[in-house]
Amino acid sequence: MDFTEPQDSRAIRDAVRALCERFPGEYWRGLEPDRYPSEFVAALTDQGWLAALIPEEHGGSGLPLATASVILEEICASGANAGACHAQMYTMGTLLRHGSEAQKRSYLPRIAAGELRLQAFAVTEPGAGSDTTQITTRAERTADGYVVNGQKIWTSRAEHSDLMVLLARTTPIEQLEKRTGGLSVFLLDMRDRGAELTISPIKTMMNHATTEVFFEDLELPAEALIGEEGEGFGYILDGMNAERILIAAECIGDCRFFLDRAVAYANERVVFGRPIGANQGVQFPLARAHMAMSAADLVRWKAAWLYDQGLPAGAEANMAKYLASEASWEAANAALDTHGGFGFAQEYDIERKFRETRLYKTAPVNNNLVQAYVGQHVLGLPRSY
Repeated sequence: MDFTEPQDSRAIRDAVRALCERFPGEYWRGLEPDRYPSEFVAALTDQGWLAALIPEEHGGSGLPLATASVILEEICASGANAGACHAQMYTMGTLLRHGSEAQKRSYLPRIAAGELRLQAFAVTEPGAGSDTTQITTRAERTADGYVVNGQKIWTSRAEHSDLMVLLARTTPIEQLEKRTGGLSVFLLDMRDRGAELTISPIKTMMNHATTEVFFEDLELPAEALIGEEGEGFGYILDGMNAERILIAAECIGDCRFFLDRAVAYANERVVFGRPIGANQGVQFPLARAHMAMSAADLVRWKAAWLYDQGLPAGAEANMAKYLASEASWEAANAALDTHGGFGFAQEYDIERKFRETRLYKTAPVNNNLVQAYVGQHVLGLPRSY
Protein backbone atom coordinates (compact mmCIF):
# COMPACT_ATOMS: atom_id res chain seq x y z
CA MET A 1 0.00 0.00 0.00
CA ASP A 2 1.41 3.35 -1.04
CA PHE A 3 0.24 6.26 1.14
CA THR A 4 2.19 8.88 -0.80
CA GLU A 5 -0.15 11.40 -2.41
CA PRO A 6 0.42 11.71 -6.18
CA GLN A 7 2.27 14.83 -7.29
CA ASP A 8 -0.65 15.98 -9.45
CA SER A 9 -2.91 15.95 -6.39
CA ARG A 10 -0.63 18.35 -4.56
CA ALA A 11 -0.61 20.69 -7.55
CA ILE A 12 -4.41 20.51 -7.72
CA ARG A 13 -4.69 21.34 -4.03
CA ASP A 14 -2.48 24.40 -4.45
CA ALA A 15 -4.39 25.65 -7.49
CA VAL A 16 -7.85 25.17 -5.99
CA ARG A 17 -6.75 26.80 -2.74
CA ALA A 18 -5.45 29.81 -4.70
CA LEU A 19 -8.80 30.15 -6.49
CA CYS A 20 -10.74 29.90 -3.23
CA GLU A 21 -8.65 32.69 -1.69
CA ARG A 22 -10.45 35.03 -4.09
CA PHE A 23 -13.70 34.10 -2.34
CA PRO A 24 -13.10 34.59 1.40
CA GLY A 25 -15.58 34.32 4.25
CA GLU A 26 -17.01 37.75 3.51
CA TYR A 27 -18.12 36.53 0.10
CA TRP A 28 -19.93 33.49 1.49
CA ARG A 29 -21.55 35.44 4.32
CA GLY A 30 -22.80 37.93 1.76
CA LEU A 31 -24.72 35.17 -0.02
CA GLU A 32 -26.85 34.33 3.02
CA PRO A 33 -29.58 33.23 3.17
CA ASP A 34 -30.15 31.93 -0.36
CA ARG A 35 -28.15 33.64 -3.13
CA TYR A 36 -26.36 31.18 -5.42
CA PRO A 37 -22.54 31.66 -5.65
CA SER A 38 -22.59 32.24 -9.41
CA GLU A 39 -19.22 34.02 -9.45
CA PHE A 40 -17.51 31.20 -7.58
CA VAL A 41 -19.00 28.48 -9.79
CA ALA A 42 -18.05 30.46 -12.91
CA ALA A 43 -14.45 30.71 -11.69
CA LEU A 44 -14.30 26.94 -11.09
CA THR A 45 -15.77 26.34 -14.54
CA ASP A 46 -13.34 28.73 -16.25
CA GLN A 47 -10.38 26.90 -14.75
CA GLY A 48 -11.82 23.53 -15.77
CA TRP A 49 -12.30 22.09 -12.29
CA LEU A 50 -15.92 21.10 -12.84
CA ALA A 51 -14.91 19.20 -15.99
CA ALA A 52 -12.44 17.07 -14.03
CA LEU A 53 -14.17 13.75 -14.76
CA ILE A 54 -14.98 14.45 -18.41
CA PRO A 55 -12.57 12.58 -20.72
CA GLU A 56 -9.93 14.62 -22.52
CA GLU A 57 -11.38 13.76 -25.92
CA HIS A 58 -14.55 15.58 -24.85
CA GLY A 59 -12.78 18.66 -23.48
CA GLY A 60 -12.29 17.66 -19.84
CA SER A 61 -9.32 16.59 -17.74
CA GLY A 62 -10.11 12.88 -17.61
CA LEU A 63 -9.17 12.60 -13.95
CA PRO A 64 -10.04 9.55 -11.85
CA LEU A 65 -12.63 10.05 -9.13
CA ALA A 66 -9.98 9.84 -6.41
CA THR A 67 -8.09 12.81 -7.83
CA ALA A 68 -11.27 14.74 -8.57
CA SER A 69 -12.33 14.32 -4.95
CA VAL A 70 -9.32 16.43 -3.95
CA ILE A 71 -10.93 19.41 -5.68
CA LEU A 72 -14.05 19.27 -3.51
CA GLU A 73 -12.02 18.57 -0.38
CA GLU A 74 -9.92 21.69 -0.90
CA ILE A 75 -12.97 23.83 -1.63
CA CYS A 76 -14.46 22.88 1.74
CA ALA A 77 -11.16 23.11 3.59
CA SER A 78 -10.85 26.70 2.37
CA GLY A 79 -14.16 27.62 4.00
CA ALA A 80 -16.18 27.61 0.77
CA ASN A 81 -19.21 25.41 0.05
CA ALA A 82 -18.67 22.70 -2.55
CA GLY A 83 -22.37 21.85 -2.34
CA ALA A 84 -22.92 24.69 -4.79
CA CYS A 85 -21.41 22.68 -7.61
CA HIS A 86 -20.57 19.09 -6.63
CA ALA A 87 -23.40 17.55 -8.65
CA GLN A 88 -21.65 18.43 -11.91
CA MET A 89 -19.07 15.85 -10.87
CA TYR A 90 -21.16 13.02 -9.48
CA THR A 91 -23.82 13.12 -12.20
CA MET A 92 -20.98 12.39 -14.61
CA GLY A 93 -20.82 8.79 -13.37
CA THR A 94 -24.22 7.95 -14.84
CA LEU A 95 -23.57 9.68 -18.15
CA LEU A 96 -19.96 8.52 -18.58
CA ARG A 97 -20.60 4.87 -17.72
CA HIS A 98 -24.00 4.39 -19.33
CA GLY A 99 -24.57 7.19 -21.84
CA SER A 100 -24.39 6.62 -25.58
CA GLU A 101 -21.50 7.93 -27.66
CA ALA A 102 -23.93 10.32 -29.33
CA GLN A 103 -24.98 11.73 -25.95
CA LYS A 104 -21.37 12.15 -24.87
CA ARG A 105 -20.38 13.87 -28.11
CA SER A 106 -23.40 16.14 -27.96
CA TYR A 107 -23.22 17.25 -24.35
CA LEU A 108 -19.84 16.65 -22.72
CA PRO A 109 -17.79 19.20 -24.72
CA ARG A 110 -20.36 21.91 -24.01
CA ILE A 111 -20.46 21.01 -20.32
CA ALA A 112 -16.66 21.10 -20.16
CA ALA A 113 -16.60 24.50 -21.88
CA GLY A 114 -19.19 25.92 -19.49
CA GLU A 115 -21.80 26.37 -22.21
CA LEU A 116 -24.13 23.93 -20.44
CA ARG A 117 -24.53 23.22 -16.73
CA LEU A 118 -25.32 19.71 -15.46
CA GLN A 119 -26.12 20.28 -11.79
CA ALA A 120 -29.55 18.70 -11.25
CA PHE A 121 -29.95 15.09 -10.11
CA ALA A 122 -33.68 14.30 -9.80
CA VAL A 123 -34.34 11.09 -7.90
CA THR A 124 -36.09 11.69 -4.55
CA GLU A 125 -39.87 12.14 -4.31
CA PRO A 126 -42.12 13.29 -1.44
CA GLY A 127 -43.89 9.94 -1.19
CA ALA A 128 -40.81 7.75 -1.61
CA GLY A 129 -37.97 9.38 0.30
CA SER A 130 -35.00 7.02 0.55
CA ASP A 131 -37.04 4.12 -0.88
CA THR A 132 -36.16 4.90 -4.48
CA THR A 133 -38.02 1.86 -5.82
CA GLN A 134 -41.32 3.48 -4.80
CA ILE A 135 -41.05 6.57 -6.99
CA THR A 136 -44.13 7.34 -9.06
CA THR A 137 -42.91 9.96 -11.55
CA ARG A 138 -43.85 8.32 -14.84
CA ALA A 139 -42.24 8.45 -18.26
CA GLU A 140 -44.75 6.94 -20.70
CA ARG A 141 -43.79 5.80 -24.16
CA THR A 142 -45.08 7.76 -27.15
CA ALA A 143 -44.50 7.44 -30.86
CA ASP A 144 -41.59 9.91 -30.68
CA GLY A 145 -40.21 9.33 -27.19
CA TYR A 146 -41.67 9.81 -23.71
CA VAL A 147 -44.05 12.03 -21.77
CA VAL A 148 -43.15 12.67 -18.13
CA ASN A 149 -45.57 13.46 -15.30
CA GLY A 150 -44.78 13.62 -11.61
CA GLN A 151 -42.88 15.42 -8.90
CA LYS A 152 -39.38 15.45 -7.42
CA ILE A 153 -38.12 16.99 -4.19
CA TRP A 154 -34.68 17.98 -2.89
CA THR A 155 -33.47 18.46 -6.45
CA SER A 156 -30.72 20.91 -5.65
CA ARG A 157 -29.54 23.57 -8.10
CA ALA A 158 -32.36 22.88 -10.60
CA GLU A 159 -32.74 26.65 -10.98
CA HIS A 160 -29.08 26.93 -11.92
CA SER A 161 -28.79 24.00 -14.30
CA ASP A 162 -29.47 23.52 -18.00
CA LEU A 163 -29.54 19.72 -17.86
CA MET A 164 -30.98 17.22 -15.42
CA VAL A 165 -30.36 13.52 -14.83
CA LEU A 166 -33.88 12.24 -14.18
CA LEU A 167 -34.99 8.89 -12.79
CA ALA A 168 -38.55 7.97 -13.77
CA ARG A 169 -40.74 4.90 -13.85
CA THR A 170 -41.26 3.44 -17.32
CA THR A 171 -43.10 0.29 -16.16
CA PRO A 172 -45.83 0.38 -13.47
CA ILE A 173 -44.60 -1.27 -10.28
CA GLU A 174 -47.56 -3.66 -10.16
CA GLN A 175 -46.34 -5.21 -13.43
CA LEU A 176 -42.89 -6.05 -12.06
CA GLU A 177 -41.45 -9.12 -10.41
CA LYS A 178 -38.50 -7.17 -8.95
CA ARG A 179 -39.17 -3.79 -7.38
CA THR A 180 -35.83 -2.46 -8.64
CA GLY A 181 -36.96 -2.93 -12.25
CA GLY A 182 -38.98 -0.65 -14.48
CA LEU A 183 -36.96 2.48 -13.72
CA SER A 184 -35.17 4.44 -16.43
CA VAL A 185 -32.74 7.35 -16.53
CA PHE A 186 -33.04 10.33 -18.85
CA LEU A 187 -30.87 13.31 -19.69
CA LEU A 188 -33.36 16.15 -19.69
CA ASP A 189 -32.72 19.54 -21.28
CA MET A 190 -34.58 21.89 -18.94
CA ARG A 191 -34.30 25.03 -21.03
CA ASP A 192 -37.39 26.73 -22.44
CA ARG A 193 -39.86 24.21 -21.00
CA GLY A 194 -42.59 26.63 -20.03
CA ALA A 195 -45.51 25.07 -18.12
CA GLU A 196 -44.14 21.54 -18.66
CA LEU A 197 -41.56 22.11 -15.93
CA THR A 198 -42.11 24.06 -12.70
CA ILE A 199 -39.30 24.62 -10.20
CA SER A 200 -40.14 25.75 -6.67
CA PRO A 201 -37.31 26.75 -4.27
CA ILE A 202 -37.23 25.27 -0.74
CA LYS A 203 -35.77 27.49 1.97
CA THR A 204 -33.45 25.60 4.30
CA MET A 205 -31.18 26.23 7.30
CA MET A 206 -28.17 26.47 5.01
CA ASN A 207 -27.68 28.11 1.62
CA HIS A 208 -28.05 25.03 -0.56
CA ALA A 209 -30.28 26.11 -3.50
CA THR A 210 -32.56 23.09 -3.30
CA THR A 211 -35.94 22.81 -4.98
CA GLU A 212 -39.10 20.90 -5.72
CA VAL A 213 -39.71 20.08 -9.39
CA PHE A 214 -43.05 19.36 -11.10
CA PHE A 215 -43.41 17.69 -14.51
CA GLU A 216 -46.65 18.12 -16.46
CA ASP A 217 -46.83 16.35 -19.82
CA LEU A 218 -43.16 17.08 -20.37
CA GLU A 219 -42.02 15.67 -23.69
CA LEU A 220 -38.70 13.89 -24.10
CA PRO A 221 -37.20 12.56 -27.33
CA ALA A 222 -36.26 8.88 -27.43
CA GLU A 223 -32.57 9.81 -27.51
CA ALA A 224 -32.89 11.36 -24.03
CA LEU A 225 -32.89 7.84 -22.56
CA ILE A 226 -29.56 6.90 -20.95
CA GLY A 227 -28.66 3.25 -21.48
CA GLU A 228 -31.46 0.69 -21.63
CA GLU A 229 -35.05 1.24 -20.58
CA GLY A 230 -35.83 -0.35 -17.23
CA GLU A 231 -32.19 -0.57 -16.08
CA GLY A 232 -32.06 2.86 -14.46
CA PHE A 233 -31.89 1.72 -10.85
CA GLY A 234 -28.47 0.14 -11.37
CA TYR A 235 -27.25 3.17 -13.31
CA ILE A 236 -28.30 5.50 -10.53
CA LEU A 237 -26.49 3.36 -7.95
CA ASP A 238 -23.27 3.95 -9.89
CA GLY A 239 -23.87 7.68 -9.67
CA MET A 240 -24.78 7.44 -6.00
CA ASN A 241 -21.54 5.62 -5.19
CA ALA A 242 -19.59 8.45 -6.82
CA GLU A 243 -21.76 10.94 -4.95
CA ARG A 244 -21.07 9.32 -1.57
CA ILE A 245 -17.31 9.27 -2.17
CA LEU A 246 -17.24 12.91 -3.22
CA ILE A 247 -19.40 13.92 -0.27
CA ALA A 248 -16.96 12.07 2.01
CA ALA A 249 -14.14 14.16 0.54
CA GLU A 250 -16.12 17.33 1.22
CA CYS A 251 -16.64 16.28 4.83
CA ILE A 252 -12.90 15.66 5.17
CA GLY A 253 -12.40 19.20 3.89
CA ASP A 254 -14.90 20.52 6.43
CA CYS A 255 -13.01 18.66 9.18
CA ARG A 256 -9.80 20.35 8.14
CA PHE A 257 -11.48 23.75 8.15
CA PHE A 258 -12.91 23.30 11.64
CA LEU A 259 -9.70 21.88 13.08
CA ASP A 260 -7.47 24.53 11.48
CA ARG A 261 -9.64 27.33 12.84
CA ALA A 262 -10.11 25.74 16.25
CA VAL A 263 -6.44 24.90 16.78
CA ALA A 264 -5.38 28.43 15.81
CA TYR A 265 -7.93 29.93 18.17
CA ALA A 266 -7.04 27.54 21.01
CA ASN A 267 -3.38 28.52 20.71
CA GLU A 268 -3.98 32.26 20.70
CA ARG A 269 -6.91 32.61 23.12
CA VAL A 270 -5.55 33.14 26.65
CA VAL A 271 -7.78 32.65 29.71
CA PHE A 272 -6.60 32.33 33.31
CA GLY A 273 -3.07 33.08 32.19
CA ARG A 274 -2.60 30.33 29.59
CA PRO A 275 -3.84 29.32 26.11
CA ILE A 276 -7.14 27.48 26.29
CA GLY A 277 -5.60 24.74 24.14
CA ALA A 278 -3.61 23.64 27.18
CA ASN A 279 -6.85 22.53 28.81
CA GLN A 280 -7.70 18.91 28.15
CA GLY A 281 -11.39 19.83 27.92
CA VAL A 282 -10.49 21.82 24.81
CA GLN A 283 -7.61 19.71 23.55
CA PHE A 284 -9.11 16.22 23.73
CA PRO A 285 -12.25 16.87 21.61
CA LEU A 286 -10.04 18.34 18.87
CA ALA A 287 -7.69 15.36 19.08
CA ARG A 288 -10.60 12.93 18.82
CA ALA A 289 -12.01 14.79 15.82
CA HIS A 290 -8.62 14.66 14.11
CA MET A 291 -8.36 10.90 14.67
CA ALA A 292 -11.91 10.37 13.37
CA MET A 293 -11.08 12.43 10.29
CA SER A 294 -7.88 10.46 9.62
CA ALA A 295 -9.68 7.12 9.85
CA ALA A 296 -12.53 8.29 7.61
CA ASP A 297 -10.05 9.59 5.06
CA LEU A 298 -8.48 6.15 4.65
CA VAL A 299 -11.87 4.62 3.85
CA ARG A 300 -12.54 7.47 1.42
CA TRP A 301 -9.36 6.67 -0.51
CA LYS A 302 -10.13 2.96 -0.55
CA ALA A 303 -13.65 3.60 -1.85
CA ALA A 304 -12.35 5.93 -4.55
CA TRP A 305 -9.70 3.40 -5.62
CA LEU A 306 -12.30 0.64 -5.92
CA TYR A 307 -14.61 2.91 -7.94
CA ASP A 308 -11.82 3.95 -10.31
CA GLN A 309 -10.86 0.29 -10.84
CA GLY A 310 -14.44 -0.53 -11.82
CA LEU A 311 -14.77 -2.83 -8.80
CA PRO A 312 -17.79 -3.04 -6.48
CA ALA A 313 -17.58 0.01 -4.21
CA GLY A 314 -21.03 0.23 -2.63
CA ALA A 315 -20.04 -0.78 0.90
CA GLU A 316 -16.91 1.35 0.99
CA ALA A 317 -18.64 4.36 -0.59
CA ASN A 318 -21.41 4.25 2.01
CA MET A 319 -18.99 3.70 4.88
CA ALA A 320 -16.76 6.56 3.72
CA LYS A 321 -19.73 8.91 3.61
CA TYR A 322 -20.91 7.79 7.05
CA LEU A 323 -17.53 8.02 8.76
CA ALA A 324 -16.57 11.33 7.15
CA SER A 325 -19.91 13.01 7.91
CA GLU A 326 -19.76 11.83 11.52
CA ALA A 327 -16.18 13.11 11.78
CA SER A 328 -17.04 16.50 10.31
CA TRP A 329 -19.96 16.86 12.70
CA GLU A 330 -17.65 15.96 15.61
CA ALA A 331 -15.12 18.52 14.40
CA ALA A 332 -17.85 21.14 13.97
CA ASN A 333 -19.02 20.74 17.55
CA ALA A 334 -15.45 20.74 18.87
CA ALA A 335 -14.69 23.93 16.93
CA LEU A 336 -17.85 25.62 18.17
CA ASP A 337 -17.06 24.69 21.76
CA THR A 338 -13.46 25.88 21.35
CA HIS A 339 -14.57 29.29 20.12
CA GLY A 340 -17.19 29.63 22.85
CA GLY A 341 -19.46 32.60 22.21
CA PHE A 342 -17.42 33.67 19.19
CA GLY A 343 -18.33 30.40 17.49
CA PHE A 344 -21.85 31.78 17.11
CA ALA A 345 -20.62 35.06 15.61
CA GLN A 346 -21.05 35.15 11.84
CA GLU A 347 -17.68 36.78 11.21
CA TYR A 348 -15.81 33.64 12.34
CA ASP A 349 -17.63 31.42 9.77
CA ILE A 350 -17.87 28.54 12.25
CA GLU A 351 -21.66 28.76 12.55
CA ARG A 352 -22.08 28.87 8.74
CA LYS A 353 -19.92 25.83 8.15
CA PHE A 354 -21.56 24.16 11.18
CA ARG A 355 -24.91 24.39 9.38
CA GLU A 356 -23.47 23.28 6.06
CA THR A 357 -21.72 20.17 7.33
CA ARG A 358 -24.71 19.02 9.38
CA LEU A 359 -26.53 18.28 6.13
CA TYR A 360 -24.28 15.34 5.33
CA LYS A 361 -25.42 13.19 8.25
CA THR A 362 -28.84 13.28 6.55
CA ALA A 363 -28.09 13.58 2.82
CA PRO A 364 -27.47 12.28 0.24
CA VAL A 365 -28.28 9.21 2.32
CA ASN A 366 -29.25 9.17 5.98
CA ASN A 367 -26.59 7.67 8.21
CA ASN A 368 -29.16 5.33 9.74
CA LEU A 369 -29.70 3.81 6.30
CA VAL A 370 -25.96 3.39 5.88
CA GLN A 371 -25.87 1.39 9.10
CA ALA A 372 -28.76 -0.73 7.87
CA TYR A 373 -26.98 -1.29 4.55
CA VAL A 374 -23.80 -2.44 6.27
CA GLY A 375 -25.77 -4.64 8.67
CA GLN A 376 -27.64 -6.40 5.89
CA HIS A 377 -25.31 -6.39 2.88
CA VAL A 378 -21.94 -6.59 4.58
CA LEU A 379 -22.64 -8.49 7.80
CA GLY A 380 -25.50 -10.63 6.49
CA LEU A 381 -28.02 -9.65 9.15
CA PRO A 382 -31.82 -9.81 8.51
CA ARG A 383 -33.34 -7.06 6.39
CA SER A 384 -34.59 -4.19 8.54
CA TYR A 385 -36.46 -2.18 5.88
